[in-house]
Amino acid sequence: MKKQRSDAQKTRQRLLEAACEVFAKKGFHDATHEDICGKAMANTAAINYHFGSKDNLYIEAWKYSFERSISKYPPGGGVPSSETAEKRLRGAVLSILQRIADPEAHEIEILHKEMVDPSGLLNEVITEAIEPMNNSFKSLLHELIGEGASQQEMVFLTMSIMGLCFAPMQHLRSSDESHGIPRPDFLPLDLGVEKLADYITRFSIGGIRSLRETSE
Repeated sequence: MKKQRSDAQKTRQRLLEAACEVFAKKGFHDATHEDICGKAMANTAAINYHFGSKDNLYIEAWKYSFERSISKYPPGGGVPSSETAEKRLRGAVLSILQRIADPEAHEIEILHKEMVDPSGLLNEVITEAIEPMNNSFKSLLHELIGEGASQQEMVFLTMSIMGLCFAPMQHLRSSDESHGIPRPDFLPLDLGVEKLADYITRFSIGGIRSLRETSE
């Protein structure tokens, strides 16, 4: 009996890991039971047995990948809460960059596929997972910019920092041999997350100071 439970747990784990890769590559609609089960070396009935449906597996695969990334790269970047807001911003930025850059962070690719061809299945689980992080990040930005900032300024500031994080790292992530996309000329060959985190933090702090001065 114990061996059966152990085998079932191993099969479920293989299905989760395979689903992360397949959904990241093909998206929800184009991924098939055969794709996932073939990669997991499982019977095609295993998805329904372990997860009830492909829909549920899709949700669980995103959650699994997201939680694995957060465990590997904590949202604060390992910077203690006792540090300055500037250092905590750098930690938060570094964590975002690390998750985007990691090719095993399949939740990023799954999310992109979902945006292009929505299934609607991830809306609730993504909100539940990301909202606490978003609230913490907004609180940090409020601490940096002060209470005089308008809601619009806060939205623009958040968009600016996220854009600086996602744009270059997504270029680097997609411009490899497996995608066949050349690296853009404006991206240096030695671009790394540490250097980029330093730049984004310095650039953002400069912008925040300017906004803070005009708001006072």
